[in-house]
Amino acid sequence: MQTRGLWGRVVEMAERQHGVVARWQLIEVGMGSNAIDNGLRVGRLHRLHPGVYAVGRRVVSREGRWMAAVLACGDGAVLSHRSAAALWGIAAFSGATEVTSPRKTRSLAAIHRHRALLPSDEVTVCDGIPVTSVHRTLFDYAGTAPVDRLEAAMREAEFRRLWDRLSLPVLLTRYPGHRGNANLRLCLDRLSRTAGFTRSDLEELLLPLLDRFGLPRPHLNARIRIGGEWIEVDCLWRKQRLAVELDSRSAHETRSAFEADRDRDRRLQVEGWRVVRVTWRQLHDEPQRIARDLAKLMKYKRT
Repeated sequence: MQTRGLWGRVVEMAERQHGVVARWQLIEVGMGSNAIDNGLRVGRLHRLHPGVYAVGRRVVSREGRWMAAVLACGDGAVLSHRSAAALWGIAAFSGATEVTSPRKTRSLAAIHRHRALLPSDEVTVCDGIPVTSVHRTLFDYAGTAPVDRLEAAMREAEFRRLWDRLSLPVLLTRYPGHRGNANLRLCLDRLSRTAGFTRSDLEELLLPLLDRFGLPRPHLNARIRIGGEWIEVDCLWRKQRLAVELDSRSAHETRSAFEADRDRDRRLQVEGWRVVRVTWRQLHDEPQRIARDLAKLMKYKRT
């Protein structure tokens, strides 16, 4: 009876931790070494890392793998870098779990370990997993990600309203020699020049294209008041009275969407806005042509 009650507490703990527990946690709830070894023998526990086990089943979720990696790295360890960006939902990543720990430990095949003693304002908990704060995550991500992916992650964090009390400029001041600071400053400058947020792969293709050809950035997801009603436009250059809609099949393939798009275009043109539609294929396959056409529409000369 006592054993069943003990395993019940273990299962409850595992449910809070995405199906995984550490050996020291088992000992804390009163389980001895013999009971742990027996659990491994009969299949109640499954070893994931030294001293870290899945409870009840061998296969765990992505979050379970992240939690197991953090537990395996010991006290003060947190999910970090690209894995933290994936947990926060601001970037995709499927490689070895990245963890930052105050102790120097050897990386394993499934865990990429970083060593740092992080202040309390740079760490938090998300979905029950100890993790670097959003800003610290972006700060670390800047050291490995291409600048366009970094900018997309920053915009995604902005869209999700994930900002915390610690700002990126504070981190730049706190760690002046950190790898990736140049890319981070570049992205902060871009964001200060581009209002709004980006939500689609189409926008993520367009912005680097404009930068590459020396064209001014638009206001993204901008709102214009037409006839007493607000209309949202994907990309807007107010001075040039130019609106660009970025079309994907998934967003515009229904009959109702097709009709609504044409209605919006007509109303904008009546009010003196030039409306241009650009597809993903055109942006991807014909970037120079798109840039040249936009430059002519804006009558913008590269300096």
